Amino acid sequence: MKYFVTGGSGFVGRHLLLRLLSDGHEVHALARSEESAGVVEALGAIAVRADLVDVHDVIEDLRGAAVVVHAAAETGQWGRPADFDRANVTGTRRLLEAARQVGVPRFVYVSTEAVLADGNPIRFVDESAPYPKRHAGDYARTKALAEQLVLAADSREMATLAVRPRLVWGPGDTTVLPQILQAAEDGRWAWVSGGHYLTSTCHVMNLCEGIQVVAARGVGGRAYFVTDGAPVEFRSFITRCAAEHGVTMPERTVSYTVARTAAVVLDKGWRVLPLKGEPPVSAAAMALGGHEVTVNDGRARLELGYVPVISVDEGIAELAGPLRRQP
Repeated sequence: MKYFVTGGSGFVGRHLLLRLLSDGHEVHALARSEESAGVVEALGAIAVRADLVDVHDVIEDLRGAAVVVHAAAETGQWGRPADFDRANVTGTRRLLEAARQVGVPRFVYVSTEAVLADGNPIRFVDESAPYPKRHAGDYARTKALAEQLVLAADSREMATLAVRPRLVWGPGDTTVLPQILQAAEDGRWAWVSGGHYLTSTCHVMNLCEGIQVVAARGVGGRAYFVTDGAPVEFRSFITRCAAEHGVTMPERTVSYTVARTAAVVLDKGWRVLPLKGEPPVSAAAMALGGHEVTVNDGRARLELGYVPVISVDEGIAELAGPLRRQP
């Protein structure tokens, strides 16, 4: 059947396009630039040139799609609030409107555990956990707003659903792990509280599996966590991944209190002063990586029959090689 995918040239999107194409689906993927279009076409999908907020310009490409998978997002932990709102909220709203207009029956939003992030640890929560009153950063805030738009749009004509992975990783990663390894090599990395706390993880292929089962069998109006299974220690996981790339993680550690205070001060400094780039650590990054974040994917397993297709050990063994190699 026909899928329409946003974010197809990104880390998750590239893996998802290959998965959908290997399953025999016709895949159209939104591409904002010639470079993105080239990536999409090289993978075998049909590139649709447009910006997400201008998706009505390509509404005919949406027509006939059985499923829309919305994976595009502004994912940084730092930036102008207006940029996050434009990409994550306005873009999602317009894609929902366009999909409804042409009669798309199922709409799957690639969300994140960050929709629950308020700066406190997240300990083995499920989908019943409420959104916090105040989010830790604009990424978490706007992803939560977008997810709420999606789930509220559920109707008899178009089922709308959300998939919530935690710490997506795997071959071709251009997001979390490369930044950590670069910080380690530059001498900027320090473990918060020694890194001895639990984290849930989601290999990119397990995320693709989760998207597929949610698209096929998910109940409209619901969010579904997907993970690799049992939580792992953050330090051990990162250290093992780094070793596959020939990087030895440093021993340096700082207390959570010190790291959190520094992040808050740096956040304020970068917003007030004309400083270049982004702060070396932000409160938003601390909220998602400086303490335990674990989630329960029992709903996806029990309701939909979700089962990870690759284990943490298998995934780590496949990491050896260039960080940015294509899937």
